[in-house]
Amino acid sequence: MEINRRKFQGVLNILSFNRHFYIFGIGVLALIIISHQIFHWSDSLFWIIIISFLYGLIMPLIVSAYIYDFSGYYNFNWLKKCEIDDLKVKKIVNINAGFDETSFIIKNNFPNADLKVFDFYDSERHTEAAIIRARKVSLVYPNTQQMKSDSIAMNDSSIDLVFLLSAVHEIRSNEEKIQFLKECHRICKPDGKVIMVERLRDFPNFSAFSVGFTHFFSKKTWRNAFESAGFKTFEDIKFTPFMSIFICKP
Repeated sequence: MEINRRKFQGVLNILSFNRHFYIFGIGVLALIIISHQIFHWSDSLFWIIIISFLYGLIMPLIVSAYIYDFSGYYNFNWLKKCEIDDLKVKKIVNINAGFDETSFIIKNNFPNADLKVFDFYDSERHTEAAIIRARKVSLVYPNTQQMKSDSIAMNDSSIDLVFLLSAVHEIRSNEEKIQFLKECHRICKPDGKVIMVERLRDFPNFSAFSVGFTHFFSKKTWRNAFESAGFKTFEDIKFTPFMSIFICKP
């Protein structure tokens, strides 16, 4: 199946899934403007607050447009950096958190491989409004299976590639992350790879998302989680200043 993305689909998704945040932000901005008209407080302070609010509302959209609409993320050209021998890839697992924009693209890139797709979304644990809205519009790859984060229904050492694309940060508990990655380690062949793409809790993402960058985890947190799960290698490649590709081997 060919996936044709609309112009600015990435940033439109961000607006749609996080509309509660933008409605709240615009509401607060309106109250600030009204209070300035009523109480006539410092113009300098007023403009500092207005500019800060506008930065917090607009900058995440600009960066999201760059990442998802202009960087080539969905072209998967970044896979070349992962040094994958297409001829050796026979079995692939792609795991998402209830919003799947990548499985059909992965299948197009590896047409001869057997692709299994899993969704670890748990309505009791993963309660963010953005995830709930995303699930309603997500494409569902045929035979996608629901899974618990600590159990992947695949045999030991059977998978060549495990893709974790902008999903695992939704597992907030560090212990749950480690258990999840242990399962990825278990199903991965000795010469297989886990390929994870994530934004990090770092300065570039802080400059783009302000306090929203706490939704992501630091490189150190990911390294410790992969090592605790038993992985022997942990390679980090930057894909844009805001995204990192992690290539991990058992």
